[in-house]
Amino acid sequence: MSTVSRPLLIQSDGTIMMQDHHPEADAAQELLREIAELIKRPGEWHTYRVTSVSLWNAAASGWTAETVLERLGNLARYGLPALLVKEIRHFMGRYGSLRLRTRGDELELAVQDPGLLKQLMANSSLEACWLKKPDGLTVAVKKEARGWLKRELIALGYPVMDEAGYRLGEALPVKLKEKDEEGRTIRLRDYQENAVRAFALGKNGAGGSGVVVLPCGAGKTWVGMGALAKLQCETLILTSNSVSVSQWVRELLRNTTLTENEVGEYTGDRKNVKPVTVATYQILTHRKSKGGAYPHWKLFVDRNWGLIIYDEVHLLPAPVFRMTADLQATRRLGLTATLVREDGREGDVFALIGPKSYDAPWRSMERQGWIAKPSCLEVRVPLAPNTAFQYREATKRQKHRIAGENPLKIEAVRRLLSRHPEQPTLIIGQYLDQLNSVARGLRLPIITGSTPQSERQKLFDRFNRGEISVLAVSKVANFAVDLPDAAIAIQISGSFGSRQEEAQRLGRILRPKRDGQDVYFYSLISDETDEIEFARRRQRFLLEQGYEYEIDWLEEEAIAGEEAMT
Repeated sequence: MSTVSRPLLIQSDGTIMMQDHHPEADAAQELLREIAELIKRPGEWHTYRVTSVSLWNAAASGWTAETVLERLGNLARYGLPALLVKEIRHFMGRYGSLRLRTRGDELELAVQDPGLLKQLMANSSLEACWLKKPDGLTVAVKKEARGWLKRELIALGYPVMDEAGYRLGEALPVKLKEKDEEGRTIRLRDYQENAVRAFALGKNGAGGSGVVVLPCGAGKTWVGMGALAKLQCETLILTSNSVSVSQWVRELLRNTTLTENEVGEYTGDRKNVKPVTVATYQILTHRKSKGGAYPHWKLFVDRNWGLIIYDEVHLLPAPVFRMTADLQATRRLGLTATLVREDGREGDVFALIGPKSYDAPWRSMERQGWIAKPSCLEVRVPLAPNTAFQYREATKRQKHRIAGENPLKIEAVRRLLSRHPEQPTLIIGQYLDQLNSVARGLRLPIITGSTPQSERQKLFDRFNRGEISVLAVSKVANFAVDLPDAAIAIQISGSFGSRQEEAQRLGRILRPKRDGQDVYFYSLISDETDEIEFARRRQRFLLEQGYEYEIDWLEEEAIAGEEAMT
């Protein structure tokens, strides 16, 4: 038997261990990024897990079970367990075995296996979906049950390939402008054009619903505008906050032929419905009482939308999932930097928005110069004796906050700022008391959820003009904030183990800089606390993309320095 060393140790339950410093680690990581999810990375060995959704997304991207098994087999140190081989063939074989399509005016589910059709017909939870009895290997489906059926079937382990097509929506003549305000030619980058094409056409011409995954700073908004120009229909754009709404409106008016009469904002402050309308998830999910109706859901159905764009689709709230289940005849484009959802609802994204249509690895985008190359550093900050005592006596939940709000972090921030004088820097935190303390101590402007929209925009504009070099921001700046010159991010606290938040915060500094300067992402972690383990969880997605975190320690004399100040 060959004793040639390979980088992967593969277990029958789908767990895969990858040796980080192996000569073939890059090839292994490239494969695993397509077919598995990174679970943890405590040291030299990284732990991945193959899941049904990860395999279905691979299948939707054109991978076959045999290709996956061949690539895994070439990288496995001790071969492939027979049970995992069977599981990969089983799950990837299910993709395409159920197809939704139209026949005349009816919607039907086509099944390859008579036994499976019989099993589905016997399932009482699906009874309400069927329009009539099966005809051969097909069964007529109620049109209004299209989304609900797909979600139920994926929960049962059966992804549906939706080939039923989409309504055109109200026509809207629109295209990208030829020149921008400074006279430069406007055109999509090659990968943006490829993403639009992959979404609109799909595999075998069955496009119109799916998710485009691009790194922060790579221009997901341009993909949305490209899809709008290609489909030329009335479009609803849903995004995470009012700042993002303003940015979408600004980009649409600046870069497309749309006029102010054709672009509307639908937020808490303005409710203008136009041929292209940009709204927040918050306004759609707003209701007066917990059991009350959602008064703004009419926005979904009051116009003949031909396309709905879900910006930051990994944030999609559960109520919007439910409404989306009723909108399966409308083309749907999800935009995100990561398909990771901390609530485990990746299956709902797959079923109701669509499979992954296009994915660009972060490091490959970096090598091509489309995003900046960051240095990621984890700075370990000690606890002062009195804080350490509070930490030891606290409950588990209290411990996380005490570690996160470690007062000595302000000295760490001060020292990091001295490393990068006058560089555009964001200080990002979870806890408002901590952020306010840092802002007061360092005399910094601050933006939180309570900052009025007009004031936020003024501060962002001053930062972009270079009038402010350091800005303290709460988690409102996690998403869709256009700060292209930000080169330094200092994360002082975060949401437990949120991988998506870590990726989004790094994304604030990934726009390529005009002068080619380096960018730095610092994460301040209280040493010898549970914050270290939460940091490892937060970093998983970025580690999966190939980023490395160096660890540095704040020197002990920082304690004396901070105590002297207080």
